[in-house]
Amino acid sequence: MSRDALIAHKNEQIYNNPQLNQMRREELAVNDDTWIKALLHRGTFGTLATAAGEQPFLNTHNYAYDEASHCIYFHRDPVGRTSANLERNPRVCYQVVEMGRMYGGSDALDFGVEYRSVIIFGTAHRVAVEEADYALRLLMQKYAPHLEFGIDYQAFKPQCPRAAAVYRVDIEQWSGKKNEVAADHPGAYDYLEKRTTGA
Repeated sequence: MSRDALIAHKNEQIYNNPQLNQMRREELAVNDDTWIKALLHRGTFGTLATAAGEQPFLNTHNYAYDEASHCIYFHRDPVGRTSANLERNPRVCYQVVEMGRMYGGSDALDFGVEYRSVIIFGTAHRVAVEEADYALRLLMQKYAPHLEFGIDYQAFKPQCPRAAAVYRVDIEQWSGKKNEVAADHPGAYDYLEKRTTGA
């Protein structure tokens, strides 16, 4: 079997595998649920993948992870691409990622990046008013912990002109992944610092 044929055969096997969270590079996989939950709790943003027919779409936004209910909450405008896609196909993929340092070598292919990520597969549901209020409070507690409910902000009002569509993603499968090099790895550097200072 030629190299191209072997690649095509392996990709066909991967495509038909119903276990969506199975990784090819097992050395990068994180199977520790505690690690995964911690990253979901501290993540600053998430990226949602939806589809309109065969056309995929990505949307990045803030979110709240509800560990007790094993789900993700986020909100969007009730009229828009994300909401329209979810009304027709609630199957989603969701990613939370943290970037670490860049590192390199003598060849461009040796360059890489440290990262920690969680991929979620699940189903999205638009929630009713009571659950929406709960979800929005979770979001406020995460992103504005210095503000107090009932004083600095009020309960969710669905009749408000800026009312949001609040969604819950029920987590069905997930996987953690990380790529890290030693603290003293030669040439490792902070990308954002380099980009800012140029030094």
